[in-house]
Amino acid sequence: MTTVNPTSALITQLNQSNSSLGSSGSTSPSQALGNGLSGVTNTSAAAMQNNFMTLLITQLQNQNPMNPMDSGQMTSQLAQISTVSGISQLNKTLTALNTSLSGSQSMAAATSLIGHTVLVPGNTLQLTSGSPANAGVTLPQAVSNLTVTIKNSAGTVLNTLNLGAQPAGVVPITWNGLDKTGAQVPSGSYQIVASATQGGASVTATPLSSGKVNSVTMGSQGASLDLGTLGSFNLSSVAYIQ
Repeated sequence: MTTVNPTSALITQLNQSNSSLGSSGSTSPSQALGNGLSGVTNTSAAAMQNNFMTLLITQLQNQNPMNPMDSGQMTSQLAQISTVSGISQLNKTLTALNTSLSGSQSMAAATSLIGHTVLVPGNTLQLTSGSPANAGVTLPQAVSNLTVTIKNSAGTVLNTLNLGAQPAGVVPITWNGLDKTGAQVPSGSYQIVASATQGGASVTATPLSSGKVNSVTMGSQGASLDLGTLGSFNLSSVAYIQ
C-alpha cells in the first residue's frame, strides 16, 4: 500500500495561494488564501488560520514516518498566515481611525460656523425691518443675464432684480425690501425665483436661502446645522459662507 504524505498537498495549495497574492492586484490576501484551499469558503484571516491549523494537525497525525513534514516549509507558511491576519487587523484599525478622524473634522468645521450666515438650497428670503434681505443663486456656467423675481406668499410679484451677466458658481443676492414702486414692504418671509440665459438659451439657476447657524448636532449622517426657521441642513449642503 502506498502511503501518501498530505503535508505536500497542503504546502502545494498554500504555495498556489501565495502566488496568487502577488499576481492578483484586486484580490485581498485573505481571499487569495481561501481560493488556494479547496473546499474553503470562509476567506477571513481568522478562518484561514483555523483552516490551516486544522489541516496541519490532521496531517501531523497522519504523516508518513518515512517522509515527515518539512519544518522549514511549515514555519514559512505559518508566518505568511500570521502576516495576512496582521494586515487584515491593521486595515480594520485604520478604517475605524479614519472614520473617527473624519467625524471629528466634520464636527470641528461645523462648530466653526456657529454665528455665521450661510447659503443653503431653498427659495425662501427673510426680510427684517431695517435690514436688507440676503439670498443667492447657484449657476452651473457663466450666463449673459440673471434675473431674480421676488414674490409674496400669495404669489404676487413684488420686484424683479436684473443682475445681468454673472460667472459660474454662487451669486450672492441682496434685496433692500422695496417693491417695484419703491415702497417698503413689511418684514416677513418671501419667495425668490431665479432664471438665467446664455446666448438665448435657458440655463438652470438654483435659488439659495440665507440663514444664521444657531447650533450644531452630530448624527448618523454627520454634522447638522440648525438654521432657525429654515430648519436643519447637513454641512455638505452649505454653498456659501457670508
